[in-house]
Amino acid sequence: MIKKTLYFGNPAYLSLSDGQMVIRIPEVENADVPDLMKKETTVTRPIEDIGVVVIDNRRITLTSGLMDALLQNNVAVIMCDERRMPSGLFLPLEGHTLQSERFRSQLEASLPLRKQLWQQTVSAKIANQHANMAYARPDLQEKDFRCLKVWAGEVKSGDPDNLEGRAAAFYWKNLFASLPDFVRSREGEMPNALLNYGYAILRAIIARSLVGSGLLPTFGIHHHNRYNAYCLADDVMEPYRPYVDRLVVDLLPELGTASELTREVKAEMLAIPTLDVTISDHQRPLMIAASETTSSLARCFAGEARRVAYPEM
Repeated sequence: MIKKTLYFGNPAYLSLSDGQMVIRIPEVENADVPDLMKKETTVTRPIEDIGVVVIDNRRITLTSGLMDALLQNNVAVIMCDERRMPSGLFLPLEGHTLQSERFRSQLEASLPLRKQLWQQTVSAKIANQHANMAYARPDLQEKDFRCLKVWAGEVKSGDPDNLEGRAAAFYWKNLFASLPDFVRSREGEMPNALLNYGYAILRAIIARSLVGSGLLPTFGIHHHNRYNAYCLADDVMEPYRPYVDRLVVDLLPELGTASELTREVKAEMLAIPTLDVTISDHQRPLMIAASETTSSLARCFAGEARRVAYPEM
C-alpha cells in the first residue's frame, strides 16, 4: 500500500485517538474568508496509512502520544525552520525484527564490498542523469550528452576516477535549457531551493526505508562525514535524485521569476513518494521502490546478494 505524505503549513493541533491522527484546525479570524472556513474543523487520518509528515509552521502542536504512534509505525516526520525549509527528521529507533543482526552485517561490511556497492550506486545515478537529459533537453541530440552514458558504464570499484563529480558538473551545466548559467549550490538562486526541498523529502523517504529494512542510516558505504547522521541515506538516494530533478524541470514554468518557494509549489513536491519508478523490470511508486532498494542492500551486507536494486529511468 502507498503511504500518504501529509503537509501542514497552517496552524493546527495534532493529536492521537483510537489509532487515528486527529487534525484540528483552529477558527479563522480573517473576515474575508467564507463562513465555512471560519469555524474550527476537525478531520482524522489512520496512522497506518501515513508514510511522511511535513511540519511547516511554528504554530503547530503535536502531542507526545501522536509522535510515539507515528514513530512506532515508521513514519518519517520532517520539521521545517523559520525559512520554511526542512531542518530536522524524526525516525524510530527500531524498525525490523532482525535489526541487531543486520546492524552487525552492515558494520562488518568489508571495504571491497562497500566500494563495489558505491560503484553500482554511482553507475545507476549517472545512467538516470543521462535519461533525464533526454527528457529535459529535447532540443539536444543524443550525441551531445552521450558522455553520461559512457561514464555510467566506466565507473570502477569505489569510483577512483570521480566520474560522479565529472558527470554532475556536465549535468548541472546543461540540464535546464532556460537557465544556461545555472550553478548547483545549496545556497544558490532558484531552482536550488526547490531542489533542496525535494531532496529533503527524498532523504526522509530513503531513511525511513533503511530503518524499515533494519539498517543504520548513519553508517554509509561512501559518505562518512562525522557530523552527518544520515550518511547511508545520502548514499542510497543518489540514483533517485534525478526523479526529483525531473519534477523540478516540470515545475520551472510555475516558478517564473520567484525567489522563494510558494506553498503551492511545495505541495506539488509532495508527489515525490508516488512518482512512478521502474525497478527490477516493474513499475512501482517511489516509496515502494525505496523499500525494495534498501531490502536488497541489506541482503548484500548479509552476503545473500551481490547487487542493489536501483531504479532505472
